[in-house]
Amino acid sequence: MANDWLLLFPEKVRALLGGLPAALLDKVEEIRVREGRPLEINYSGKYHFIGAGGSLTQLPGESYRPDREDTHRLLDLISNHSLYTMEEELRKGFITIPGGHRIGLCGRTVLSGGGVEHLRDITGFNVRIAREVHGIADGVLPYLLDRGRQRVMHTLILSPPQHGKTTLLRDLARQLSAGTSGGREGSRPGLKVGIVDERSEIAGSRRGIPAFDVGPRTDILDGCPKAEGMMMMIRSLSPDVLIADEIGRMEDAEAVTEALHAGISVVASAHGKEVSELARRPGLGGLLEHRMFERYVILQRGASGLSFRILDGQKRGLLLVSPEEQPVSGGDRHA
Repeated sequence: MANDWLLLFPEKVRALLGGLPAALLDKVEEIRVREGRPLEINYSGKYHFIGAGGSLTQLPGESYRPDREDTHRLLDLISNHSLYTMEEELRKGFITIPGGHRIGLCGRTVLSGGGVEHLRDITGFNVRIAREVHGIADGVLPYLLDRGRQRVMHTLILSPPQHGKTTLLRDLARQLSAGTSGGREGSRPGLKVGIVDERSEIAGSRRGIPAFDVGPRTDILDGCPKAEGMMMMIRSLSPDVLIADEIGRMEDAEAVTEALHAGISVVASAHGKEVSELARRPGLGGLLEHRMFERYVILQRGASGLSFRILDGQKRGLLLVSPEEQPVSGGDRHA
């Protein structure tokens, strides 16, 4: 059913959200549930509180305030009535559920050995809605192809959170895996694509089966740490293209370097506004210094929607695409 993510919520909250106009529900990106504080949604970069009957308001005093029953019920629903099986997710501070929806958690941290062991007294939730958008990569993909060498260029997609990185990666995987049989730019064979889906967001897999269309020749390592997963793919699955979301650690950079040396194209994403910011990061800085990436795609969100810039390996601009030239104007629902 459309917007089946509504079933994640306890009855009172679900009724309020269900009272929103259908067109708005289709754009919702985040729902924030904070015990004793206003219920809030985010769509298209706009934030509103939810009042009685699903009305929108900017006034906290007019909004619905989830109570303890709401937050306990929500935690029970998203953990599938078995919170003790979510120990690893609680340590990381988020739960990814079937469909690729990611739920950030706030509460009291329990420490062990100087690190977070898990969360308790959870009273805050940020539900980030995942959606696939076929065609969102149409304007980007031609600039990532090296047709002379019949390969995909090593690419880093860059943006702040909530701008569309994961949605773009998902559609790139689909299109690279499927290939094309003709059209304006001629035929392009499908490639073997490997997705290392550490947080189960790109493919939204459930019991190993992807919820999203990531292409017919795509293999997925679900719930696997990126660095380890990339090495596993290199050793045993012979991908033409490796895809990973939100790289940044030293071990991620080492795995990317290994893939590039093995002749495997890498398409990855990272948080940031500009390429220059990455040079100061221990992991990504080395990749930039050695010019490992041949293309940079920078996603930007303005008042009129999402746009992107494409730079070459020397950080020279190749293209700026405005919201009007894209299939959709919304950003990623969980990037």
